[in-house]
Amino acid sequence: MLKLLIIDDEAPIRRLMRINLEDRYQIVDTGDPELALASALQSKPNAILLDLRMPNYSGFELCRTFKSITSTQLIPIIIVTGEGGASTKLYCEELGATAFFEKPIDFPALRDGLAKVLQEALPERRNEVRIRLRVTVKVQGHDLHAKLFQDRFEELCATENVSRCTFFCGCKAHLKKDSEVAVSLVSGGPKFIGMARVVRCDDSDPNHPRYAFRFVEKDVNWVLQ
Repeated sequence: MLKLLIIDDEAPIRRLMRINLEDRYQIVDTGDPELALASALQSKPNAILLDLRMPNYSGFELCRTFKSITSTQLIPIIIVTGEGGASTKLYCEELGATAFFEKPIDFPALRDGLAKVLQEALPERRNEVRIRLRVTVKVQGHDLHAKLFQDRFEELCATENVSRCTFFCGCKAHLKKDSEVAVSLVSGGPKFIGMARVVRCDDSDPNHPRYAFRFVEKDVNWVLQ
């Protein structure tokens, strides 16, 4: 059974989440944000459900900490908070959060979201180690919303994480799974790397779509070997 770590300083919320999720997951929870990192390192959860507003140590700080430590940076973080708004959601995404749910909790939506996140995350965690690394790349390809198929887009993007064969970044172009793009490194002058395929689309925010790319061919060395 997959394991969830719930971090929320409100005991009734933790109890409610346990009741609604323990039929599918093994639950570990803590109401002390200062002990959250130790709980994550000890329990090795498959995903973390994290509140934002807590005393002494906020969810924002915890999310940043989890994503900066090798032992926890691959664990998907699902924000569950009473603090809504597009700007808060975007900031959490920039910190590395995988999904965002507002309180009062829509448990059917949370269960579906968890299942999707874990299904996508587990193969990546088994196959390759990713690191958080900001690299500027130029991607070129066909935008699904372009009026003419021959119209190509060209965009500079900053990666959020990379591995030997993959990278994850936001891209304003509208792509679909299995779309292919040409990838070049920008630092030190444009250098063509190869072709990459979209293996996952995160279009929860249509104004800021994000994509996981996997190289299908590389002509020169990528940032990780």
